[in-house]
Amino acid sequence: MIREFDGRTEKEAINKAVKELGLERDCFDVEIVETQRGGLFKKAYVKIRIHTDGLDADYHQKYGNRPGTQTNGNALLSKTRAPDSGSDAVPPDPEFEKAIIEYLDKIISLMGIDGKTSVLFREKHKTGFNITSSESSFVIGRKGKTLDALQAIASTYAAHIGYEDTHIVTDCENYRLRREESLVRLAYTVADRVRESRVSVLLEPMNPFDRRLIHTTLNDSGDIETKSEGRGLYKQVRVLYRGANGVRPKRPK
Repeated sequence: MIREFDGRTEKEAINKAVKELGLERDCFDVEIVETQRGGLFKKAYVKIRIHTDGLDADYHQKYGNRPGTQTNGNALLSKTRAPDSGSDAVPPDPEFEKAIIEYLDKIISLMGIDGKTSVLFREKHKTGFNITSSESSFVIGRKGKTLDALQAIASTYAAHIGYEDTHIVTDCENYRLRREESLVRLAYTVADRVRESRVSVLLEPMNPFDRRLIHTTLNDSGDIETKSEGRGLYKQVRVLYRGANGVRPKRPK
């Protein structure tokens, strides 16, 4: 299910989604579609798109409303990390983890790639899997698209075996974190170029998580606006100059 919500901030929009859908914050992914800073004549505005990864209207009847839900609008959903060893660490689910590991290993083998899958981290409603391979470039693919495909396939399989509320993250050689660092640098570099030229820049097609990182990185730039363009999973982010007072300058006739 895909729904759109808006608010003055990303957190406000997410809170609207949580209230209206009645889901916990960790049960859905967030894609920022458009963001603009408030200015003299404009109000701050953020539009988000919610991906519930197969959750349906029967969620309440099956799980109920769970207390203690917290939102963190600035969290980077695709960020990988080591398993949490604290008191709130999520216990392993051997049956589920074994099923996903065997499934990914089989897919990788059918691709003709020598690789081994292991658990990378465990979180509430999210489990990360790391793929170790001497052919890591083939596992990752151009701009991480093969890794994204493996992640999508594994998520579909997880839903098929009854874990539709668990988000799957796949990684290889810490690509996700390196990709995030690269995209943050790209966002700032493009923003500087747009400020200097006053001409918008359309970035390459990206998946929802990468696009959200660009939006979030530039969200606090008062003179820069970002919005997603296109259709399908891989949309493009346009970076625009709005002016020092937050008002986009008019193009000369």
